[in-house]
This record gives sequence, structure tokens and C-alpha cells, in this order.
Amino acid sequence: MILSEDRLAHLARIVVDGIWNDDLVDYTDDDAALRAAKRGLSEFVKTVEDIDKAVQAKVASLKRGVVEGSPEWDVMYAKYFDEEMQKRGNK
Repeated sequence: MILSEDRLAHLARIVVDGIWNDDLVDYTDDDAALRAAKRGLSEFVKTVEDIDKAVQAKVASLKRGVVEGSPEWDVMYAKYFDEEMQKRGNK
């Protein structure tokens, strides 16, 4: 799930504007807020990509040979994905 620079900037703008419009924070530097939002989104996407790769490898290594795309694979993937997210403090 690689995000282009434009998409990342767009999402960051939505986050920053949403926080501003809800009166949750007053920014002294709008550009700094955007940079922080972009950095946070980039780090989150990178974490999710890393977890995805680890979970796919974990499901593939199961002895019973779960076929990717099968209902069992989907269940195992979701279970391991949730475990990894919790382990890394993202859920």
C-alpha cells in the first residue's frame, strides 16, 4: 500500500484540517503541522507494510499448508495481523 507524495499530502491536509475544524488544537505553524502529519502517516503505512509481510510469511510457514486466498488463510491472516498490531502498540 504505497502512497504517492500527492496522496500523502492530501491525507495529511484532511487530518490537519479536521483537527483544526474540531477545535482540538491551534497551530502556530500550519506547515509544521502538515509535515508532522505526513511523517506520522508515512510511519504508519511503513509499519502496516512490515506487518503485512511478516504475517504473510507466518501464514505461509504453517505446516498444514494454508492456501492463500482461502477462507482459512483469510482468518489466519486477520488473526496474526491483529496480534502483530497489538504487539507493536498500533491497536
